[in-house]
Amino acid sequence: MTPDPRSQQSDDFSGEMDPDVAELLGTGSSGADVPDFEDLFGSSDAEAGAFEADDHEGSAGGLGSQDNGFVRVEQLQGDPQPYFKNKNLYKEILTGEGEVSKRVHQLLGGFLNAKDSQDRSMYRNKLIPAHWELARSIAAKIGPSLPTPKRVFLRFAVLVPTVLSPEQRDLIARVIPENRTGEPIYYVDEWLTAVASGRVNASATDETKSAGKNSAPRINAMLEKARGRYEAQLSVVNRQAEAMRNAEHGIKDQLKSLERTHTRDDLDGIRMPYDDSQKAALTEIGNLLRKLNTLNRDLERHIRELESIREQRDELEQKEADNGGSPAVDTKVVVEEMNSIRQMAKICIGRQGNHFPVLTKQYFRGGLYDLGCRENVLNMLADVEYYDPGLFLRTFKMQTNRIVPNVILVPCYGELGICWEPFERFNRASSRGRLAIPMYPKDLKTTVVAALGDLRWQVAKEKAQHYWMEEGLTGWYYQWFADRKMRGDVKDAFIQDYILWITKETEGTQKLDREVRDIFWRYMPFPQEVKDSLKNRGYVYNELHRKDANRAMSDGY
Repeated sequence: MTPDPRSQQSDDFSGEMDPDVAELLGTGSSGADVPDFEDLFGSSDAEAGAFEADDHEGSAGGLGSQDNGFVRVEQLQGDPQPYFKNKNLYKEILTGEGEVSKRVHQLLGGFLNAKDSQDRSMYRNKLIPAHWELARSIAAKIGPSLPTPKRVFLRFAVLVPTVLSPEQRDLIARVIPENRTGEPIYYVDEWLTAVASGRVNASATDETKSAGKNSAPRINAMLEKARGRYEAQLSVVNRQAEAMRNAEHGIKDQLKSLERTHTRDDLDGIRMPYDDSQKAALTEIGNLLRKLNTLNRDLERHIRELESIREQRDELEQKEADNGGSPAVDTKVVVEEMNSIRQMAKICIGRQGNHFPVLTKQYFRGGLYDLGCRENVLNMLADVEYYDPGLFLRTFKMQTNRIVPNVILVPCYGELGICWEPFERFNRASSRGRLAIPMYPKDLKTTVVAALGDLRWQVAKEKAQHYWMEEGLTGWYYQWFADRKMRGDVKDAFIQDYILWITKETEGTQKLDREVRDIFWRYMPFPQEVKDSLKNRGYVYNELHRKDANRAMSDGY
């Protein structure tokens, strides 16, 4: 990542205006000044234009994502939006936000005008929390009537357009504003809107939330759990019904073989008994009838469970309607969600990263393919899922479903994406969970792969529960980690190895320890066509391929 700007300042500041700072201030070629304080905080007749309502966002539930994988996006940019044609963008972002907007304006002016590196560092450190306080203030007003400049601020961390180059402004303006993908990938303003409307639950935090007078969030959580259970149980019922249809078709096929009659012409054409194949068909029919009887009993039980879950769901939906339709998520919930997003940004950036919250040309030097926009991230997800087909698969009651997590695009300079939670605590069967992906990373592919590696680890750990150090993917990896007496966090080591697994080992470049490669090959296997390709890339992969064949023969895989 770009180093902390404090480390870039010279201890013996010459006193001359830095060219970059001069351009930020508008004394360079751009010719735009920071707005005057009096002009900024006087009466405002700012237009309240807003983003168009997006009815195509990914479903908030878990099941129902496309079972065949992602559909890659070819069009990465749209027509330029007129964000930066608005000369009052900065003014409209700050207007109406009270004291925090005045503080942000003063600190930003002090930061840009600072002649001394220590002063600039001081203003910078004070600007960071003020920026997030401004974001919380704007988040509290989230809704259809939120002005477009404020949405641009939440979505892209754009505060002062003149600190971006013309190319960067054009890049941001061409980001497709609405979700055309149908996948649950959200910009921050979209995510806050979904939380405020109750389409998704607020992110889990370590703090224990006290029970408030407003029961709507609790009812919403219970309702989401009931809906998830209903969808999962419905999938079980459909699977059971399909098994019954297969058994019925099997009986029909066997009956057809019984219809073939044989006669003895030398005995006046009498019918002969069943031959050996027909006797086998009789036995198979008996087996299928017993199986069908068992499946029918199971289907009756599963349908009773489905009806019970539906009654619970309907009761909760009625309670939700009694509370005024959609759950009335109060302002505090949305503000707390903004706090969670700030924590996501902190973790994505890391302790030594660049925590400056405003998008500037100095800190993001990438182009179209480096930007963590929705379309780029979806294509990255598709690439990783191709090499790790089991990434989004989750099994409930012997039924496996593909569940894509919610992805929040956080406007920060983070280097690694994270898994905030693998699934919601009230609905482990079918909830999406959520990932956070920085929008301005050093390397977007590494960023996305890291988040998915984190997801892989957390799901496997939750599956193994208190045996996570002994069983499955996490157990084998932890034992290798402990045997090597390695230092640091075992999850961080796993994520770094997962990045190598997806970015290097898929190409036949051997970067992992032999034991780690064996573990990943068995518990996170590549698709068969990749395996077949790799077996010719050296002895190591050929040996792994041979082990696969041996396991298949012994049925011990």
